[in-house]
Amino acid sequence: MNLLELQRRMAEDVTRPLTPDFQMQLATPNGRSTHELASSYIKPNDRLSSFDRLEIYNRQYWFRVIGAVSEDFPALGAVLGAKKFDSMVLAYLRENPSTSFTLRNLGAKLPKWLESHPEFSPRRHALLLDIARLEWAYVEAFDSADLAPLTTADFGDLGAASPLFLQPHLQLLDLSYPVDELVLAVHRQTAPSDIMSNAVTERKQAKRTRLPAMRRSQIHLAVHRYENSVYYRRIDPEAYRLLSALQSGTLLGQSLEIAFSESTFPAEQQAAKIQEYFAHASELGWFCKPPPKLAS
Repeated sequence: MNLLELQRRMAEDVTRPLTPDFQMQLATPNGRSTHELASSYIKPNDRLSSFDRLEIYNRQYWFRVIGAVSEDFPALGAVLGAKKFDSMVLAYLRENPSTSFTLRNLGAKLPKWLESHPEFSPRRHALLLDIARLEWAYVEAFDSADLAPLTTADFGDLGAASPLFLQPHLQLLDLSYPVDELVLAVHRQTAPSDIMSNAVTERKQAKRTRLPAMRRSQIHLAVHRYENSVYYRRIDPEAYRLLSALQSGTLLGQSLEIAFSESTFPAEQQAAKIQEYFAHASELGWFCKPPPKLAS
């Protein structure tokens, strides 16, 4: 076995998924004994067998990637509890292994994946989906670009047939539960060093976070970054429809029609609401210049 073959062998064995109880598998997918495989290139010592030594690396790899996902979803972990949460993340990573040079992207598919996996908490599945969506929106809002906002002069050039661009960091959510309260409560009660999963079986027992009661109640959220901090802002359904339409590339005039297509506001109140929405969005810098690739 040359060096390249050894590196590939080690990488495959270290990244092979753990068992549901977080142990190294006893056989490879093609049925070969992992004990036999480990012995073929790892020497035992007076305390550990070849299998034991390989298992240390295998488990630590998975504890690290589980921890990376856990850091982005602390509220989801608080609701599920540590054991069930870690099992869920392990199942997710088996189907969505790391394919990027950065651990930042590991949790990107979790909200969508969770939609078809209610088995981790069937009675609270809709609640968990909302929490996962909000927590990933936080990551996107924190990391995404902040482009030059529109000036007063720029607004003077807008008409019904104009596109209006929103900041890449602005995330719009239509949720069934007021999970912004829950997520904020978890962040307030959880020390930064605890917003993560440690090596599963060695995890220190953090005190249980007290969570606010959640009753189904539709809310619309704008998750955005302002002066390097992420904020959640509740918005009207009409504002949500307006911003969502603009975000999808719909022209300004049609976006305004979409915003009030299901509204009960009388015409004069609609005009006042439009002024309010644009004033708030402008103050927070949500409207921006076209992205560079579109501007060119």
